[in-house]
Amino acid sequence: MTLNYDNEALPKVLTVENMNPHIREMEYAVRGRLAIRAEELRDALAQGEKLPFKTVVSCNIGNPQQLNQKPITFFRQVVSLCENPDLLAPEKEAIVSQLYPIDAIERARQILKDVGASIGAYSHSQGVPALRKSVADFIAERDGHPADPNSIYLTQGASSGVQNILSILTQNEKSGILIPIPQYPLYSATLTLLGATPVPYYLDEETGWSLDVEEIRQTVREARSKGTDVRALVIINPGNPTGQCLDALNMQDVLTLCHQERLVLLADEVYQTNIYEPEQRPFVSFKKALKEHPQHDTIELVSFHSISKGMIGECGRRGGYFECCNLDKGVMDQLYKMASVSLCPNVSGQIMTSLMVTPPKQGDPSYELYHKEMTGLYESLRRRSKKLEAVFNDLEGVTCQPAMGSMYLFPRIRLPEKALARAAELNQKPDAFYCDLMLEATGVCVVPGSGFAQKDGTWHFRSTFLPPEELFDDFCNGIRKFHQDFMNEYNK
Repeated sequence: MTLNYDNEALPKVLTVENMNPHIREMEYAVRGRLAIRAEELRDALAQGEKLPFKTVVSCNIGNPQQLNQKPITFFRQVVSLCENPDLLAPEKEAIVSQLYPIDAIERARQILKDVGASIGAYSHSQGVPALRKSVADFIAERDGHPADPNSIYLTQGASSGVQNILSILTQNEKSGILIPIPQYPLYSATLTLLGATPVPYYLDEETGWSLDVEEIRQTVREARSKGTDVRALVIINPGNPTGQCLDALNMQDVLTLCHQERLVLLADEVYQTNIYEPEQRPFVSFKKALKEHPQHDTIELVSFHSISKGMIGECGRRGGYFECCNLDKGVMDQLYKMASVSLCPNVSGQIMTSLMVTPPKQGDPSYELYHKEMTGLYESLRRRSKKLEAVFNDLEGVTCQPAMGSMYLFPRIRLPEKALARAAELNQKPDAFYCDLMLEATGVCVVPGSGFAQKDGTWHFRSTFLPPEELFDDFCNGIRKFHQDFMNEYNK
């Protein structure tokens, strides 16, 4: 037998045509084509190419430190000591105590004791027990109800927790998950990957992106009548991309719906500290709402939190957790098996998660600086949110609901007929066409609303309000000028 060593003649074993079709069909607009083009433009600027702008501004994703948000000092001090425990050796105490406050040093020592080994070692698959207990204590203090550390999983950011829970909910292609529209594309992408069925329910833009429980009920019953086994309801609160925040009464209605329709509730609460009108609409966790519901022992709830958002913005460390309430014991055993396959979440992310929930307290040496940094970031985010909202609402043909929470605005754009026709010629969705031109003219990268799904016949885009405050006026003016030029061209 003669072997053919002509490599050019050999077909590839793996091709786009024979790969997993679910991956091929999966979309994730937040890091999609526009984000790739933004990186190309950033490289072009770095190589000295002349463009209409001096910098690329990545408003496509909630990534605060990419846009120069400073890390919280205490958190980084503690983590740095954990990463380099030689600094805690007795012979270095005099030097280190001049660089680090005593409470940061003591916290690092305690964490290393809790971890029980180098943070480069594997931990318990659910996360270090003592760090899980710190999360449980935080939940208990936040909600006024106890939490069990054994029902808490530390995770690689909230996203991996969401993916694990959606995986365990999916029995086959008929398994249905209710997701809000607009939605964060983690959910649609994961359901596509799993081969499950997304069941969309619509938020009402005219009433501040509110949800109607009775409409969701009708959606559940209609989907079930067509053979979809609707199993769970996803609530993103505060909302992404819409920024709405549920009130306590609405939450009770959601829980009643889950009880009556036998739905597992998945509460994505990663923006719980990004609340910009706390007197008008404070954050209430679904765990707290559950404990105050008459059927609190029967409704199944999984809630998620993350170090990536809030004022912390430690996205790259990939830390977070989920808490399970009222899940079947057998399911909990299977969740542990899933966690064990990945061995453990990264320990640095676990440490940052524990620091998020146990920050310095009043009277601690680090408290004053911590409080100043957190308050300053919060007030700045609130100001930027209001300023960008006003800019959008001042643009011709644009309306924008306020962000009660989160890091995003989701303005609606009404595009001229000429723009719609041009987008059709280019085989683009109109909002993607608009966002493409914005990027090329201003260097501002946003995400078309079609990447999140939206009501038919409407067009939106999502933008963070994370650009640094000292550059915010220039950022806003660039958007104003682009939009006016766009409308002038396509209104002719």
